Amino acid sequence: MKQALVALGAALSLLTSPAQAAISQAQTTAGAVQGEVVDGIGEFKGIPFAAPPVGELRWKAPQPPAPWQGVRKTVAFGPACLQGAILAQMGSTAAQSEDCLYIDVWTPANTPADKLPVIAWIYGGGFNSGATSVPMYDGANFAHQGLVLVSLSYRVGPFGFLATPELSAESGHGSGNYGLLDLVAGLRWVHDNIARFGGDPAKVTIMGHSAGSMAVSELVASPLARGLFRGAIAESGANFAPPGSFAAAGVPLQAEADARGKAWLSALGANTLTEARALPAEKLEAAQHDKGAPRFGPVMDGYVIPGDQALLWRQGRFNDVPVLVGSTSDEAAVFGGRRTVTPAEFERQVRDGYGAKADEILAAYPHETDVQATRSAKNLMTETTFTSNMFAWATLQAQNGRAPAYAYYFHRPTDANPEGSGHGSEVPLVFANEDHRPGRAAWSDEDRALSHELQSYWVNFAKTGDPNGPGLPKWPKFQPGKITVMALGKDNKPIPLPLEWRLKALANYYAWRRAR
Repeated sequence: MKQALVALGAALSLLTSPAQAAISQAQTTAGAVQGEVVDGIGEFKGIPFAAPPVGELRWKAPQPPAPWQGVRKTVAFGPACLQGAILAQMGSTAAQSEDCLYIDVWTPANTPADKLPVIAWIYGGGFNSGATSVPMYDGANFAHQGLVLVSLSYRVGPFGFLATPELSAESGHGSGNYGLLDLVAGLRWVHDNIARFGGDPAKVTIMGHSAGSMAVSELVASPLARGLFRGAIAESGANFAPPGSFAAAGVPLQAEADARGKAWLSALGANTLTEARALPAEKLEAAQHDKGAPRFGPVMDGYVIPGDQALLWRQGRFNDVPVLVGSTSDEAAVFGGRRTVTPAEFERQVRDGYGAKADEILAAYPHETDVQATRSAKNLMTETTFTSNMFAWATLQAQNGRAPAYAYYFHRPTDANPEGSGHGSEVPLVFANEDHRPGRAAWSDEDRALSHELQSYWVNFAKTGDPNGPGLPKWPKFQPGKITVMALGKDNKPIPLPLEWRLKALANYYAWRRAR
């Protein structure tokens, strides 16, 4: 009996020993890091994955971080990239700095041998804001589902996306995509380090929303990211419109971005790269909000983004991985899409922007009254910016890829918005993080049930490349012309491609633009 008790005690001691607890210390390629265990999840915050992009490294590709001695404490978020007051509006209390290339990890693994699937999260924010420290993006709930969640930071605004002729000449392959290069570097860090946190570098799924979703589409297109992930989840953002400057265009061409960036710096008194790199970071951040400042975002540089993404898919020049993509039904509602528009204003907007295809666009968007014109203006913004891109991606993947595409349409009308669901409506449900800021409505049991279903689909996809699993309505692979889009939000079930007649009119417009 005594021997049995000793054996039992030894077994219990093994179960409760540090080796059997969630990982709280790990060795990275730059040095050891010490996190903390919170509710059974190992949390590491503020791990440097690149050198501070300051001084001579401003507007250069990210460089490896300097190694450190000893164990670095990583229990607080690193600084967010400079973006002004909007960070606090998103609920983050993190400091802001040009030194902002840090990574965060939530892991349920007990040992590095667990080899769990990994989600690498990319925040949105229009490429001029966003941070890993936004409470909505806390990764613990994903970790509790058996995944390692990694949150990647990247430079935003002019720090991440300024292009000029001098910067393009300096690099030898264009400029303006430093934020995307940060994400590639972050994914390389995941590839090289995540096994020490119990993740499997061969089972990485990239996931993003809004600008983060658009970045996901560009990483799937980029040869620089080849082999760094095996799946992609994209929520409300993709780059499948023709590049250039015209109505509903995709990213600007390099020459366009170069000219705008050069003029912007000149207005700030910086006519050389030396002068530009000497400008205070706070001055650059403030100046991006000035009237007439360019909107900073990805650039068609032929290097990070090798070309028009719709053509890349047709040519088979993309990273062929399973994708889960979709959008919400009323994206523009949160972008001032409720302003009253008259029929004359709407018609003028379309005729000025859509050239020879204006009549087809006008026929697809009713505008006989102020009510119709206002709704159509909002719908046109939703569908050119978001919906058409997401379903173009699903279609191109289904037609040109070996890996499957899964497409969703999130529609959950509320008293506040009876017309549908605004941009980002599904994101807190996917993360299962209720927003407790003052003035935010508490979740209902229905909200929690929907959150459980959505997160289950996302978790299943990250684990297997297929969102389906026990207890969930069947989600079919997307096939153009068939009832294979998953309606999420109210009645979770497959539906035909929503708004197909309007999306066809937009596809015809884009085809005309590409042929010019």
